[in-house]
Amino acid sequence: MMVSVVQIGNSRGIRLPQKILSELNIQDVVEMVIRKDELIIKSVEKKPRQGWDEAFSKMSEAKADKLLLPENIDSENFEWVW
Repeated sequence: MMVSVVQIGNSRGIRLPQKILSELNIQDVVEMVIRKDELIIKSVEKKPRQGWDEAFSKMSEAKADKLLLPENIDSENFEWVW
């Protein structure tokens, strides 16, 4: 498939047809790989909350998983400090 290289601000780019975006499930980010004289564009499969389990485990090990707000935040005696 031939596509045109177009001016986009101070850069140049290509437009990907909607059919290709849908077929490859491309959303907001792609991976670009350069091999010799080829440019390869790959879809990136990113799942919501991907990597959270590992991040929470590391936080727990580092004892960085403490509450940022006190548990009595709904108490009438609680005063916000700005």
